[in-house]
Amino acid sequence: IRPEKLGDPASTERAIERFEREAQATASLDSPHAVQLYDFGVSPRGELFHVMELLRGIDLESFVERFGPMPPERVVHVLLQVCDALEEAHRAGLVHRDVKPANLFLARKGRRVDWVKVLDFGLVKEREATSAALTADGELAGTPAYLAPEVATGDAPVDGRADLYALGCVAYYLLTGERV
Repeated sequence: IRPEKLGDPASTERAIERFEREAQATASLDSPHAVQLYDFGVSPRGELFHVMELLRGIDLESFVERFGPMPPERVVHVLLQVCDALEEAHRAGLVHRDVKPANLFLARKGRRVDWVKVLDFGLVKEREATSAALTADGELAGTPAYLAPEVATGDAPVDGRADLYALGCVAYYLLTGERV
């Protein structure tokens, strides 16, 4: 992320904090279905960077747009892998908060196809610190089409159930090609 994209100094400080939180959360996960982060930091020119594994494949949103809905058996295969990554995150007290097809990557791993990687832990939050769907900037955290209603209204704390609701919306999208 280039420094000019971060805005004023106060915004820059918040962006760096979020960036570091995302990097630390992602690096702490061991699931084979969470993207592997090898390094992160700030370049000498003030650019924020991640060094992560190289993935070859396509995100699930692009896949459905290009090839149409998936058969139920394939959807189950994909979702079980996402559940593996989310289970580890939830056990560590982390909530992704932006589970959506664009953040789920269908890759190849060796001879295996349909190897799923969960990406973009940029909105991750520790469960204990989570009480609303708003970011530090007062913006709604997550993608509206995949956001649990009680989270969007602020009527309930954000926990792993919000990720599971979003995953149900992902399942619907993968099966029908339409958003809930």
